[in-house]
Amino acid sequence: MRKNFGAKSWCYPQNVFIIATYNEDGSVDAMNAAWGGIYDTNKIVLALSLEHKTVKNMLKRKAFTISMADEENVIPCDYVGIVSGNKDPNKFNKTGWHFIPSKLVDAPIITELKMALECKLASYDEKEGIFIGEIVNVSVDESALTNGTIDTKKVKPITFDPVNSAYYGLGNKVGDAWKAGLKLK
Repeated sequence: MRKNFGAKSWCYPQNVFIIATYNEDGSVDAMNAAWGGIYDTNKIVLALSLEHKTVKNMLKRKAFTISMADEENVIPCDYVGIVSGNKDPNKFNKTGWHFIPSKLVDAPIITELKMALECKLASYDEKEGIFIGEIVNVSVDESALTNGTIDTKKVKPITFDPVNSAYYGLGNKVGDAWKAGLKLK
């Protein structure tokens, strides 16, 4: 038997993206966003309301970074989702995070978060609040690599549980993509 909940915006796993931009004065702003995902081979889609300071910065600078929230930074990652940059222009400083400027887009890379997508704004649908970003680079801290490739266990990304308002780390590998299903051929 199944239980129906009606139309909800629930999906598992749900991303926890930390979007970073520069403010008009060059200081850093960041926000937590869960409504987004890969759109194409080099694009990402985000559903964001125009009221966010980060969104205003994205539209002005035409660039942003998206870092994967991780287990080690769950407190500051949640904080940038609770506090508005419109109300507290120093919210980034309160996280204890640091940044380096991206060499490819006009946006900061948060150094404490191990994986970041560096993006140019490709399009924005004001009516729907849909942003499409062109991914120009994926940068990963070397501490999160094994044999020169990204190691999920070292990145330690978290997911958002929208039903219970909780964050979870990822579990263990359960199979090999494009290989496990071959057993049914």
